[in-house]
Amino acid sequence: MKKLVALLLALTLCIGLCACGATAEKPAEENPATTGETETPATAAKDIKVGFIFLHDENSTYDLNFINAAKAAAAELGLSDDQVMMKTNIAESQACYDAAAELVDAGCDLVITDSFGHESFALAAAKDFPEVQFVSCTGVKAHTEGLSNFHNAFASIYEGRYLAGVAAGLKLNEMIENGDITAEEAKMGYVGAYPYAEVKSGYTSFFLGARSICPSVTMEVTFTSSWYDEALEKEAANKLINNGCVLISQHADSMGAPTACETAGVPNVSYNGSTVAACPNTFIVSSRIDWTPFFVYAINCVTAGEDIGYDWTGTLATGSVVLTDVNEAAAAAGTADKIAEVMKSLEDGSLKVFDTATFTVNGETLTTYLADVDDLGDYVGETEVISDGVFLESFYRSAPYFDLDIDGITNLDA
Repeated sequence: MKKLVALLLALTLCIGLCACGATAEKPAEENPATTGETETPATAAKDIKVGFIFLHDENSTYDLNFINAAKAAAAELGLSDDQVMMKTNIAESQACYDAAAELVDAGCDLVITDSFGHESFALAAAKDFPEVQFVSCTGVKAHTEGLSNFHNAFASIYEGRYLAGVAAGLKLNEMIENGDITAEEAKMGYVGAYPYAEVKSGYTSFFLGARSICPSVTMEVTFTSSWYDEALEKEAANKLINNGCVLISQHADSMGAPTACETAGVPNVSYNGSTVAACPNTFIVSSRIDWTPFFVYAINCVTAGEDIGYDWTGTLATGSVVLTDVNEAAAAAGTADKIAEVMKSLEDGSLKVFDTATFTVNGETLTTYLADVDDLGDYVGETEVISDGVFLESFYRSAPYFDLDIDGITNLDA
């Protein structure tokens, strides 16, 4: 029965595409926001105006990735400078609502925020300005709120993290073969911002990718309690290095960890973009979400008066999950070819990142798990997310909900 349900859900997911562009959005019938009952009035492309709200500025790798995508989407669609408004360094506070209201007053038809903590304020603005479309990237509430003008978007970045982990595993094997470390010393370190599902999903998929190549690998994780703090991120990376970690990755937004690795001569797998210019000797590869396809899609939907869909999930196929070029000076030989090989397996579905046969929790293989997909503030899992031996990440909503602590990964801050 589970197989039949999973098959029907997958089929519905595949055919539930918005008419204004191919996406991996969730089935339309699950939420009234995707039914098209309250369509956005069409707007001429020359008249549309889009507003972006960013948590930080270009100094944050995370925000720079969004900013570059916004510029790329505008260029692809031929939007002029006065059709795109960007507000940077907007805190996850009332400042976000105020910024959204200012963008509405300036004539924006679509307002997009880039940080999880912006969501409640963007949602409030969506309720107050029903004529304007709002998107909370990385948010989780659109599928339960049911507003026709409020949407979430994310991507299956766990697949990109897995691929980056493959590169890490190859580097560890090279270090073992060269006699730099023993198999038992193949310990990675990971600098995380917060112990949220998004971060846990990312570092777990990274670890699983590495372990698929280097079976003896273990990993230690430490958190900074900040999305962007260069000093804390550098300090965290140095703590991990001093603790015997021979390769570092991170889910935090400054150059703190990469520069610590460059100084110490420790290989680094970055996030949200290449750090090769500053770290030519240690940077291996980076995964990131390319938001350009979604921004183009959302703007086209608003222009055509068509619904964005309440919860959009970008994939490898949509060009939303990407890796930088491999830095051959630091990576193990054959890394680019191996990444390409594994990517094909992810794309054709023969490889599942969260195959429950590849990890255990407290020594046990998971056969069932209720995840907190409907984020109602109660922190109670209500959705069965394991089907046919696979944890279905980013299936029931776009934002990650994998929040398990698997064996082989040690949280130093627990």
